[in-house]
Amino acid sequence: MVTLDERPQLIDALSALRDRVAAVRLPLPLPGASRARQTRAELLAQLDDYLVPRLKDPDAPLLAVVGGSTGAGKSTLVNSLVGRRVSESGVLRPTTRTPVLVCHPEDHHWFAGMRVLPQLTRVWLPQADEEHSTEEPPEENALRVETAASLPRGLALLDAPDIDSLVVENRLLAAELICAADIWVMVTTASRYADAVPWHLLRTAKEYDATLVTVLDRVPHQVIGEVSRQYEALLDKAGLGDVPRFTIPELPESTDGGSGLLPDSAVAPLRAWLAHRAEDPAARQQAVDRTATGVIASLDARLPELAGAVAAQYASAVRLGGAVEAAYREQGKRVRQQLGRGAVLAGDARTRWRGYPRDSTADELLDALAESLAALLHCAAAAAEERVGDAWRRDPAADAMGPARTGGDREAGERIGVEVRRWRRVLEELAEEEVRNIDRPSGSRASRTAVPEADTVAALLAASLLGGRRARAAGDRLAELLGAQAALRLRDKGGELVLSYVDRVLHAERDRRLAPLDGLDVTPEPQAELIAALSVLQKEK
Repeated sequence: MVTLDERPQLIDALSALRDRVAAVRLPLPLPGASRARQTRAELLAQLDDYLVPRLKDPDAPLLAVVGGSTGAGKSTLVNSLVGRRVSESGVLRPTTRTPVLVCHPEDHHWFAGMRVLPQLTRVWLPQADEEHSTEEPPEENALRVETAASLPRGLALLDAPDIDSLVVENRLLAAELICAADIWVMVTTASRYADAVPWHLLRTAKEYDATLVTVLDRVPHQVIGEVSRQYEALLDKAGLGDVPRFTIPELPESTDGGSGLLPDSAVAPLRAWLAHRAEDPAARQQAVDRTATGVIASLDARLPELAGAVAAQYASAVRLGGAVEAAYREQGKRVRQQLGRGAVLAGDARTRWRGYPRDSTADELLDALAESLAALLHCAAAAAEERVGDAWRRDPAADAMGPARTGGDREAGERIGVEVRRWRRVLEELAEEEVRNIDRPSGSRASRTAVPEADTVAALLAASLLGGRRARAAGDRLAELLGAQAALRLRDKGGELVLSYVDRVLHAERDRRLAPLDGLDVTPEPQAELIAALSVLQKEK
């Protein structure tokens, strides 16, 4: 069992573990991911709001969180334990966003600051307003802190929102507040004690071996014995037979129209039990040590489970990314093969080549070749996207990525068209440079009229690179105009240029498809870091 004396090494180990838990990302909708996210949230809440603050300040007051389902009478119970109305009860309670914490005036400083529940802003109401107010201040993410001299020093009560509230934020906040408790006070009613919600809380408390007390509230007098026995039998069956139980009969004050305060005799046993935990050093130490030890012990199972979820996320991310990589890699090979076969020299491009130079100009041939190359690349990107779509439709993790594009993606066509036009400009610049080099050597016998036009060289170069065997004549004509060595050098440069732009286009489309996945930042490091942090903690326990 952990003894809550000064343990700086244990605090450091827990703080480091907390940072590792906070770094976990679970964005992919895998089976079990929702449970893992809940585990992560509970771990952060317990580390931030309970374990680290409790170890740093072992003498701080006990925090008893009163939790339960809608209509269980939590607020009425807190008011009755305090002896005055500090928390509003009634039918509007499920929509309340402001939990209420009540402590002795001399303990106020422990909760006025951010020692526990640092994410909740502290709010107060003037005493005069409290007694006449019918609703809580409309603060979100706030904690209302009240003081009452009727509570013993060393004990604070926290009235949490309903654990089954219709408001999602309320449910999440209620679970987080319970994780901050030294003592869990679970409230249920005669009509709902067998419901799933209270039993989920009870089983969670048993899993953590937390200091737990249950209150069976609003039990009709005529069935109080029978209901108590049935509830006790359920607790025994769940291994919770040693949990202290308190039964409160159904009273006029329990109703929404009541005063909000139960007779002192109805809550005196529970008040005495809580006061004993606060005032008796041995009982206090036992309650705190049990909860702290239980939470720390639970980390041995919960953290490997979380690490496993992280590993599953990374494996899925690798699988999703691999499908994209494979699809575009396959299409890149296919495009290179088609270029070698002269697939670009088809349709209008083939017609223009056949009519060149008699019926087609160099610009018209270049236009047709560029359009045909863009169409080839667009078809390749569409085929890659279709394959990605087929793979991702079979993978539940892909739901976080959005739908794959279709072959009719106009934006993809526009992007590819821009890149092909850039390729054409660079190709024309290569041709212009080669033509200038022909004109520069001194002593050349060639007259200026013998120097070929740059656009002619560019058109022939494009045809020889993209036309395959059917455009062999374009290479021959280049050799005649430039010389065999210059033509070969120009074709080598042009060939590298074509392939670099093919890769550039397909890689850009691939990266666009991978961008949402990359943005999720699913990496393998958190898994190893969690296990390493747990190992350090185990040595310090």
